[in-house]
Amino acid sequence: MGRRLGSIHNHNDQSMDHNRMQHNNALARRISLPLLLFYGLGTILGAGIYVLVGKIAAASGFLAPLAFLVAAVVAGITALSYCQLVVMLPRSSGEAYYVDQAFGTPNLTRFVGLLVVLTGVVSCATLANGFVGYLQTFIEVPAAIAVICVVVFMTGLALWGIAESLWAATIVTLIEIGGLILVVFVGGGQIDATNLSIEALFVPTSLDELALVLAGAFLAFYAFVGFEDMVNIVEEVKEPERNMPKAIILALLISSSLYILVALVAILGMPLDTLAASEAPLKHLLEIHSAEMGQWISVISLFAIVNGVLTQIIMASRVLYGMANQQRLPMVFAAVSSKTKTPWVATITVALIVLVLALGLPLVTLAAYTSFSVLCVFTLVNVALLKLRKRPDLAAKAPNIISFPKVGAGLCICLLVFQLLYVL
Repeated sequence: MGRRLGSIHNHNDQSMDHNRMQHNNALARRISLPLLLFYGLGTILGAGIYVLVGKIAAASGFLAPLAFLVAAVVAGITALSYCQLVVMLPRSSGEAYYVDQAFGTPNLTRFVGLLVVLTGVVSCATLANGFVGYLQTFIEVPAAIAVICVVVFMTGLALWGIAESLWAATIVTLIEIGGLILVVFVGGGQIDATNLSIEALFVPTSLDELALVLAGAFLAFYAFVGFEDMVNIVEEVKEPERNMPKAIILALLISSSLYILVALVAILGMPLDTLAASEAPLKHLLEIHSAEMGQWISVISLFAIVNGVLTQIIMASRVLYGMANQQRLPMVFAAVSSKTKTPWVATITVALIVLVLALGLPLVTLAAYTSFSVLCVFTLVNVALLKLRKRPDLAAKAPNIISFPKVGAGLCICLLVFQLLYVL
């Protein structure tokens, strides 16, 4: 009996120690709805238009706007699942925690969490490579030096503090939205509307054209990577049960509208082969009308890309932090700076992995593997929601949002199969 009581006391002492450690490592709730919305827009906008629009045009041709629309629908259906899950289970490790609560399998939880981190670091590496293309329109600098500088600088900003980082991200996001609006108005103003054919841009007329749309949609899906990152900073958000669903839906609607408009202008405003071959497509689009505007959009593109690097570093570090706090990774990743209240070990770890990937893999390869990883995570998240809805304690917390997790999982699986057969 004495040994049993001693064991109980030891277990209780360990639980108390873990709870004290979690309290000491707690993050600060400093993020309002506007900051959260612009964080979401900052994670979504950027690479999909500023870097990849030419690649998507190469895959889908004049049906590129439809490719963006298809990707938006797939992402949007899963976004509704995230809106419910983040209110039901508001934890920093997001997807890993949802899967853990749904299936109770530690190895699956670790796999999902590390897969989310992988998407963040690969996405970040993709953006760092995209940064080089735009920077070299101003100055010839070795690609490796440019990548190292942008990753190190953004890591320093991420370590500074969450509110400071997100204010910087908000300012840059406003700049990049302004750049996209400039592209739409300047580039769109030069298009002869009488030659427009909605069918040619949005209606595939054969199975071959449908395959081209899906190929482009798979790459375009990368452009929507980001809304899911918002749930991983939930422990730093004020009133998350109200602000999180609003911010996710608004960010996706705004970014989708901008993407489709810019894709239309790019497709109709440039020769398709020129657009497909361009490493800085929006710059070349505006240069047709004004060399000065082409330079301006290059500057804005640089801001947009480094903003994406910052937000992905923040996201991936919070997943590592959350999983460590839930004892699914070593506690060293839960270490929080007493001064800045940021997870410094996790942040530096993420930055080092980003540098290795950015210096070793080309842009399109990085984007394709990011999309593949995100689709795997989205499939599991949708299935997790189906299971968690059956728990009365969680179902009562779910926001009054209609979601379609079965449809979301099915669409993600279809895109995964298509990629395995035709892309990878």
